[in-house]
Amino acid sequence: MYKLLFLGGAAALVAASTASANPRALPFTYTSDQNAAGDVEIEQFVDLVPRKALTATSSSGAGEWFLPGAFQTEIEIGITDRLELGLYMTFVPAPSDGYQGYGFFPGVGNGLKQRLRYALANPGEWPLDVSLYGELTENDREIELEAKVILQRRIGELRIAANLSSEYELYFNEQREWVLNPSAGVTYEVSPNFHVGIDSWMRGEYPTNPKPATRTFGLGPQVYAGPAVMMNFGKLWWAVGAYVRVTDFSHELQPAEPYGPLYVRSMLGYDL
Repeated sequence: MYKLLFLGGAAALVAASTASANPRALPFTYTSDQNAAGDVEIEQFVDLVPRKALTATSSSGAGEWFLPGAFQTEIEIGITDRLELGLYMTFVPAPSDGYQGYGFFPGVGNGLKQRLRYALANPGEWPLDVSLYGELTENDREIELEAKVILQRRIGELRIAANLSSEYELYFNEQREWVLNPSAGVTYEVSPNFHVGIDSWMRGEYPTNPKPATRTFGLGPQVYAGPAVMMNFGKLWWAVGAYVRVTDFSHELQPAEPYGPLYVRSMLGYDL
């Protein structure tokens, strides 16, 4: 009996270690890998960034530190080997009672997203892997259109990736805004189960209706960079990146400003 249980457990571990998945080694920067036709994967994102808010005990309007989070669930579906559909749900919990003037989480609201990603050629067929990405977002503040070009170069176990990305945001209060949010990273496959790298991203907002007289810290552009690791267990994988704001490093954050000194993104994926 115990031998049967042991053999069954060993078989399950072997199956889990060999099952296919489509892990993301860099939490912010897309690489060119995507799901094959018929494959389905679910991913859970958790973003954390320390910021400031006003409270009853705040002195001189300086605010107090708190740690808001944003949650995103994505289902990725391989339509063909080169075309992938992504369906998202996003949720940003309001801080607990007593916090005021905390502003918006950077770049995320409560709502839905839909996107398509298309690889122009099979991986490795061109000297540079190229994919096109289009996304539509509907949340509690705006309708958003995003376009992205995904570039990747493989050199042995090393992957270098860059995303050229921009958004056009149509707020329900009639404001209009362009957003530039490129990213870039490098990741190295130490083993099939463990990858290490450096990831970076930028976000800058450019309102057009109305256009501001001066640019504030909250409009950016702000740049973050930091280490990223990914562990692949077969059907299940986990990636996490810890980013430091490298622009305006000495800036003293004010209540409602979105770009805290640190930003953490954790991603958990499971191949269905």
